[in-house]
Amino acid sequence: MELQPPFRKIIHVDMDAYYASVAELDNPELRGKAIAVGGGGDRGVVSAASYEARKFGVKSAMSNVLAKQKCPHIIFVKSDFARYKELSAQIREIFFEYTDLVEPLSLDEAYLDVTENKKGNPSANEIAREIRQKIFDKTGLRASAGISINKFIAKVASDINKPNGQKTIHPEEVIQFLEELPVNKFYGVGKVTAAKMYNLGIFVGNDLKKKTLEELSILFGKSGLHYYNIVRGIHKSEVKPNRIRKSVGAERTFRENISSEIYMLDKLNDIADEIEKRMEKSNSKGKTITLKIKYSDFTQQTRSKTIGQFLSKKKEFFPIVKELLYQDKLENSVRLLGLSFSNLNNNIQEPVWVQLQFDFND
Repeated sequence: MELQPPFRKIIHVDMDAYYASVAELDNPELRGKAIAVGGGGDRGVVSAASYEARKFGVKSAMSNVLAKQKCPHIIFVKSDFARYKELSAQIREIFFEYTDLVEPLSLDEAYLDVTENKKGNPSANEIAREIRQKIFDKTGLRASAGISINKFIAKVASDINKPNGQKTIHPEEVIQFLEELPVNKFYGVGKVTAAKMYNLGIFVGNDLKKKTLEELSILFGKSGLHYYNIVRGIHKSEVKPNRIRKSVGAERTFRENISSEIYMLDKLNDIADEIEKRMEKSNSKGKTITLKIKYSDFTQQTRSKTIGQFLSKKKEFFPIVKELLYQDKLENSVRLLGLSFSNLNNNIQEPVWVQLQFDFND
């Protein structure tokens, strides 16, 4: 089956090791060294790693202890979100020089629809190259880009020539590209699903393509239709310039594991204060509150409750937090607690967690 025009021209811009690169930008002595962003204490986790650190197997969400074992000479630097936001705003200004159809995914990546652009340039490839150069000229940071007919393929393509490169998948190349693409590279295929596919003899897109929609639906439920479509180049999600934040949440990691529920309530009280401030700032109210618990063995649990009215004030929702905490017996001592509001008054559903100040920073 051949894809039929007209085709969109979508660019996915992804900054290279953004947090680590910002640290190098502000402290040139760090350039070329293995660095990790995050607190350097034994209780911490790596937020981001430079490419030099990645060569040793260091990656985000890895414990600092393991990072040090893999790379004994690693240098830890503290996060600076004010600086990340400052530079991200400058980068987005460049995006808007070319199109108003910009969908930020985070501080360091975004989709751009340049099918019709402000420069009148028919080449998305040239636009991506110009944008990457302007980002470097303005900020000193490097970016990679992927260009194709939809968001899914553009995102996959942006990772191919990292760092400081770009890849275009032209319309006539899409089908072959997807047929040869390893299934673990497909959006929505995590480690568990990939392992299941491998057991079924599905290793690349062409293997996936041989399965009927009915077979995929039986094997993977609602995701079956998604897999059926994307392997055929069908991904109709538009670039959404007014992308709304998906929820309001905050979490905190502790210096020492805690097992006292009274002590946990005290910590949750502080987190709830932050949630109330964030809800007020974003003019949001929510019906579903979720308690996130990460145990000392790194297993994770969430407990949620949905009510009939929208809430935002701590005095209204904290009794529910207490109820969730005492809902079941805790399985172990706790290293992290978090709260989030979803099912908001703007139909937001998926939580976005915001890490509060770590107790264990040096």
